[in-house]
Amino acid sequence: MKDRQTKAHDSGYLGTDAPWRAVLRLAIPSMLAQFVNVLYSIVDRIYIGHMEGVGKEALAGVGICGPLVTLLSSFGTWVGLGGSPAMSIKMGEKDTDGAQKILSNGALLLAVMSVLLTGAAFAFRTPLLRLFGAGGNSAQYTYEYFSWYAAGTVFAVMTTGLNAYIVGQGHGKAGMATVCIGAVANIALDPLFIYAFDMGVAGAAIATVISQALSAAFTVLFLVGKRAEVKLRIGGYNRKTMGKILALGLSPFLIIATDSVMILALNAVLRAYGGERADELISAATIMLSFMQIITLPMGGISGGTQPALSYNYGANNPARVKKCEWWILGLCVLFAAAMFLVARFGAGGIVSLFTSDAALKEESMRFIRIYTLMIIPLAFQYALVDGLTALGIAPVAITLSLFRKIALMLTLTLLLPRFFGAEAALWAEPIADLVGGALSTIVFFSLIGKILKKRDREVRSHLSSQPLTEQTRQNIE
Repeated sequence: MKDRQTKAHDSGYLGTDAPWRAVLRLAIPSMLAQFVNVLYSIVDRIYIGHMEGVGKEALAGVGICGPLVTLLSSFGTWVGLGGSPAMSIKMGEKDTDGAQKILSNGALLLAVMSVLLTGAAFAFRTPLLRLFGAGGNSAQYTYEYFSWYAAGTVFAVMTTGLNAYIVGQGHGKAGMATVCIGAVANIALDPLFIYAFDMGVAGAAIATVISQALSAAFTVLFLVGKRAEVKLRIGGYNRKTMGKILALGLSPFLIIATDSVMILALNAVLRAYGGERADELISAATIMLSFMQIITLPMGGISGGTQPALSYNYGANNPARVKKCEWWILGLCVLFAAAMFLVARFGAGGIVSLFTSDAALKEESMRFIRIYTLMIIPLAFQYALVDGLTALGIAPVAITLSLFRKIALMLTLTLLLPRFFGAEAALWAEPIADLVGGALSTIVFFSLIGKILKKRDREVRSHLSSQPLTEQTRQNIE
């Protein structure tokens, strides 16, 4: 009985706590987890940037690998954020069997994707790395790092995907623990493999793979354990369910995947138009993009980690709570972006110093950061509102908004601006796209949200005579 009460409390607060409290219970651990995840993502670069004699070239090489590594992990996001909101909606409807079916199908998709991606990474690594900027003195480090990292693709994909199902059940602290386990292990193992074992760039990749394996093991053990309200089970596979997961997760996948494509395109442009300074420009961009991760990963933690608050109450047909939760999510994203805007203006120097002691590279990196972060406050609106639409199952609109900002605006400008104004002009694509994309997302979201919630209410009312509803849902309707 005690276990049942604990489980009910774990997810029940999504529908009973004050909206601000429910949002904060998800947002704080998710945001902190992503802060730790930033360390996970950039600690390799910090150690590598200070490698004696070759730090700048090695940093450029790993910088080229970075977006490809993120692209591989984004497939885990596709399945994780595709299935977890649907699972949360089922939990709001008190349909535990339906929620478990979604989790089981999501886990199978993750396993299949992991195998396919590992094979593809090894089969196409050489042409891909060449296409997106591998060359010059940094080329050997690019191939070395990526070859070792690709071997652990299964752990990266499974960790990212399954952790979304942990957070989707309301276990924000456990979701944070998943990230912390890997991050702490990576921080501890990096100097051991890079310096003590004298493995350099290869050692950094091996340390990352081991750390991801530990995180993956934790997610599996949690989802089959007592604390999970919706447990991971074998069986119940269904093509239709898998299709729904992939359709709903396409928007967050495209956001992250196109982020990776944008970085790859930026590196390629800097290589093509940078001339003799190409390696230096890519090194500065690598540091700048690492700083951007300090902004985008925690902000994504807020907007993505709080989706269960929206999905659960949408499933329970409580439109008032959906609106209140979304306002709190948007406010947190904007507040965080405003704080990081000030850090970018006045505190970037200390962060840049973690990556390099080269004075010229530090100055260039800080200039890149100031340009790239000009419009991160409008970007906060895009994160909060597009993820809000995804949480409500409105995938087509979310996908369209994401693609417009990244492909129609950012990718186009990244490729065109350097043709007329030189390599560094590509940096201006980000703030332009952030401003326009944020404004458009705001207009679309507030034009649709009332219609979406009214449609849900009509759907629930139409089933009153044909199937019983929970007492909580009846109260919401009345």
